Amino acid sequence: MTAWLYLSAAIVMEIAGTFLLKLSDGFTKWQLGTLSLLCYAVSFQFLAPALKLLPVGIVYAIWSGVGIIGVTALGIVVFDEKLAVAQYGFIALILVGTVGLKLTTPA
Repeated sequence: MTAWLYLSAAIVMEIAGTFLLKLSDGFTKWQLGTLSLLCYAVSFQFLAPALKLLPVGIVYAIWSGVGIIGVTALGIVVFDEKLAVAQYGFIALILVGTVGLKLTTPA
């Protein structure tokens, strides 16, 4: 598995963990909270090999940036959360930065 595939898997698990954390309702639904923690643990398991091959700052910026975009999209679609126009603009800036980092980082 390449570093980018590991990073992608880590992002998916981080998004799943955050989604489950929201569903846990502040850990009042402990089963969902526990699944959330498990997803975060698996995310770190995938993140570790990516860090062996790519710069830590790049990995973390992409992991958190794509995670923010993914969780925001889930919030809008699943939880009917609303954002202001400026907030969409700032999230777009995160997307631009994330894509720029990917495009300028050697494989």
